Amino acid sequence: MTDWMTDQLTDHVETARAMGARLSSVRQVGKVLIEAFADGGTLFTFGNGGSAADAQHFTGELVGHYRRDRKPLPAVTLSTDPTSMTCIANDYDYSDVFARQVDALAGPGDVVAAFTTSGRSPNVVSALQVARRNGATTILFGGGDGGPAREHADYLLLSPSTRTPRIQEMHTLMLHMLSEMLDAWAAGDEAGREDEA
Repeated sequence: MTDWMTDQLTDHVETARAMGARLSSVRQVGKVLIEAFADGGTLFTFGNGGSAADAQHFTGELVGHYRRDRKPLPAVTLSTDPTSMTCIANDYDYSDVFARQVDALAGPGDVVAAFTTSGRSPNVVSALQVARRNGATTILFGGGDGGPAREHADYLLLSPSTRTPRIQEMHTLMLHMLSEMLDAWAAGDEAGREDEA
């Protein structure tokens, strides 16, 4: 590998190592999602670009399965509906594309999870604000200090980095950890369940 590749690998490993301090937050969010699903709530996810892919990845693990044969969990990625996205962007503004969907769909008992590397995207910030106003629980998958989006998040899952590649790599790590927790719970896998003590 050339030196820049070695630097990227070293940066990834150091960022992943720093995730140890974030594990309690990941566990807490897992428990929040388990409680929401147990009570009949739905998870709504969204993001822009690579963060939209992460949001869709998380939903896919929940509606499909992670490692176990179990019931599908109710999760929807808002950025996968091009008709609604383009209609809202055209008729209103691009900053409204997630907020209007959240306003229509999410309420008390539901969970809204935003994926963003900067925490500054107006469409992400406004959607979290509307979700909270509607009584939904809000989660921010972000990076650094979370940016303005953190003000509207009940739970923060922040990558310990300000670099987009590292932030997205840690988002994938966290969504896989959560997928394992939720998968075990939904399958009734006692050996895989998170210790509640």
